[in-house]
Amino acid sequence: MIRRTVESGVVPGAALGVLRVGHPSTLACWGLAQRMPDELPLDLESVFDLASLTKVLFTVPEVLRLVQDGLADLDEPLSRFLPEVGWMQPAGPGGVTLGSRTLRQLLTHTSGLPAHAPIYTWGTDAHTLKQRVLQEPWPLGGHIYSDIGYMLLGVVIERLRGQALAERPLPPGLTFAPDRQLAVATEACPWRGRVVRGEVHDENAFALGGVAGHAGLFGTLAGVLGAAAGLLEGNTLSAAALAELRSPQTPTRALGWERRHPGWSGGSLCSPGTLGHTGFTGTGCWIDFERGLAWVLLTNSVHPSRHTRQNLQPLRRALGNVVSGGWTF
Repeated sequence: MIRRTVESGVVPGAALGVLRVGHPSTLACWGLAQRMPDELPLDLESVFDLASLTKVLFTVPEVLRLVQDGLADLDEPLSRFLPEVGWMQPAGPGGVTLGSRTLRQLLTHTSGLPAHAPIYTWGTDAHTLKQRVLQEPWPLGGHIYSDIGYMLLGVVIERLRGQALAERPLPPGLTFAPDRQLAVATEACPWRGRVVRGEVHDENAFALGGVAGHAGLFGTLAGVLGAAAGLLEGNTLSAAALAELRSPQTPTRALGWERRHPGWSGGSLCSPGTLGHTGFTGTGCWIDFERGLAWVLLTNSVHPSRHTRQNLQPLRRALGNVVSGGWTF
């Protein structure tokens, strides 16, 4: 199914990994790591820009480790960690301010922050841009998926750990500084004037120094599947933190991750407690804890342009159903 998708030109290349606890992993890839300016083949050592998988494979576990270490609590307000955040911003209805929003609300996209802003057009100095993100009078409205909230979570991690996000340790196969020769190409970026390869595709993360709480993580297929296995097998977080990560927070979301719901990316045959997430560049990761099953689909669907890519949701749902329905439990 994935091979046919590549051969039909839906994506230049794709890598698929499937893991079931107690069974050998399956790793396979097809197609190209780059179409233009030259064609380059995809292989199992290729490193993908994981886009918003950064949120769930890096930022969410990092915040939970802060909680494990007694440095934070999920229900503490943002002002506890970033006292200057929005300090000149007037309170909204009911006296709500950005500083009163909690880490939990940021993690679950229920803070009311907007989804996105073209921060990369505000300037070129990463330090100054980060300060503006803290001071910007963000409107607080309905509950929508927000990159801004995860940018703020990234700053919280840096403050409490006393080091840049790019200096935090990562599991094998994940990196913030990929070897360009191994990197999968993303977009022919009009802003940067080049095909992006080996640098973060997300313009805001690039402007903020290359790594932010919402984007900047890269990984091989084995690296992403290994990170999923770490959560599946309980090796990444304490039992209490993992239970909190998996706990339903909204009808469709756990901490960061999406929960199974009608029409979601993981299909309809997985267990009710299955978690998953996708990334803008064409990536995705799903974990079925009840069945001890994880699967990863990495593509470069934004190459050469986000404006000509095709919708991957039907493929993702079909893949989820094939993987989930292919086992006898």
